[in-house]
Amino acid sequence: MSKKIKVAIIGCGAIANSAHIPAYMKNEKAEIKYFCDIIPERADAAVEKYGCGKAVYDYHEILDDPELDSVSVCTHNDLHSVIAIDFMRAGKDVLSEKPAARVLSEALEMQKVAHETGRILSIGVCNRFGTAVNHIKDLIDAGELGEVYHVYASFRANRSIPGIGGDFTRKSASSGGTLIDWGVHYLDLILYCCGEPKPLTASGEAFCKLGKNIKDYVYTGMWAENTADMDGVYDVDDSVTGIIRTDGPTISFNGAWAENIGESETYIDFIGDKAGIRHQYCGGFVLYSVKNGMLLRSEPKFRSKNFYEEEINSFVDCVITREHNRADIDLAIATSKIMQAIYDSSELHREVVID
Repeated sequence: MSKKIKVAIIGCGAIANSAHIPAYMKNEKAEIKYFCDIIPERADAAVEKYGCGKAVYDYHEILDDPELDSVSVCTHNDLHSVIAIDFMRAGKDVLSEKPAARVLSEALEMQKVAHETGRILSIGVCNRFGTAVNHIKDLIDAGELGEVYHVYASFRANRSIPGIGGDFTRKSASSGGTLIDWGVHYLDLILYCCGEPKPLTASGEAFCKLGKNIKDYVYTGMWAENTADMDGVYDVDDSVTGIIRTDGPTISFNGAWAENIGESETYIDFIGDKAGIRHQYCGGFVLYSVKNGMLLRSEPKFRSKNFYEEEINSFVDCVITREHNRADIDLAIATSKIMQAIYDSSELHREVVID
């Protein structure tokens, strides 16, 4: 494929500007043809800022463009499946931001359409392209930890509910809170590092406690504060805990956008019978082991690449080669199954079997 692939950015908000667009701009094999957003000012601003492409305000206008090869879906959760399916049926390849969809049924429909159309459908699980994460995976694959029998994840913040009252905290738009926003990354990272074990059962509880009285919510800062709506809706989880059994390790976790503990704890422990690793999320890791009758603690040093750039580069290569990568929907669907099971378990107050 000698020509550059033509890309459309669907949704020109925070994740598009901080991750997708800069990565495409650096990729010599890709060219952004369209910036699309239902807020015209956002699309117009992207054209002006990046000096390329055309602003459009309705993605339906570009579905049948024969020059368009692929799209990045950077909208909120409620539109991921709708937009991805429309573009796949129009013959385009898709990179859709995480989570794959609001609920499992929507993610499964996306997977079905990807298979029916033969299109590439990658999900924005960017940690799979992180340098530290891949070093950890390599160590596990090489048997350095022995049998990894348990993994624990902590994704906890004090009071950090994003865009309270807006789309982030409306169940109709997001389907969930802490788990589907933050937990998706941790769970997917664990499955990837541990060789994609099959999830079997899940038990969890999701709590909606601290943000319900929006106008009285006390905080120091929040992600996406510009989208907050103090007269809006808050009906999603601000904290969650659970345990997942797989045909490999057991996974347990505690997560919180907001809790009355003033500490931020964002790490993953991979616990094996020969050694263990604590990975500081989006950072490095420490390896704990035993040798010659001694307890050893080692902290590897390495140069890290930008995982968003690696993710976009891999997707572009998939569009060209027609090969599926480590973020393919067929792999990402397991995380959707786990999250659905945790939410179902919370409603039923019992363990749920994962099909």
